Amino acid sequence: MELSERQEKIIEIVKENGPITGEQIADHLSLSRATLRPDLAILTMAGYLDARPRVGYFFTGKTGSELLTEKVKQYKVSEFQSVPVVVKEDASVYDAISTMFLGDVGTLFVVNDDGYLSGVLSRKDLLRASLGNQDLNIVSVHIIMTRMPNITVCRADDLLIEAAKKLIDKQIDGLPVVKDTPSGLQVIGRITKTNITKAFVELILDEQV
Repeated sequence: MELSERQEKIIEIVKENGPITGEQIADHLSLSRATLRPDLAILTMAGYLDARPRVGYFFTGKTGSELLTEKVKQYKVSEFQSVPVVVKEDASVYDAISTMFLGDVGTLFVVNDDGYLSGVLSRKDLLRASLGNQDLNIVSVHIIMTRMPNITVCRADDLLIEAAKKLIDKQIDGLPVVKDTPSGLQVIGRITKTNITKAFVELILDEQV
């Protein structure tokens, strides 16, 4: 968030004199308390200042980059997950390739007859399968997929930064967002590198408003 000149001055006053009341800040700037109220509210909500009843305002000691980092750490997977693209275990490799192309995704999630996660298909998996002389219309995806429990997943309540770390550590393009049930893992979404990028772009744009 880009601060105005007056907001910068308010921060300097609070740094030097805090804790300090709104009235005292207004006196320093020769302005009315009502005029300053919106600026104080913005600085408090943004995390630059904190306020305590009957005490006043004080500087939190946090820089803009530190506040940005704190905000990133609060993001949840549920806020940025996309609709999952799934195929059944008995789908052919040819159908999986078509689904991946039409869905414009890099990872497909494979579910069993009951709809629970049983595997994952990447572009590399499908590429390797297509290099041979086998008929892709009769080869089922369950033959080439990565199976449970060798699948990295995340939950909707997980922190987005934790999901991003999994993507980096495992060097994969996407994670299934799952819901735990007594019968298995239900796929409810997906988190990809694109989702992570959108989250950070959105954060930067919000800070520039």
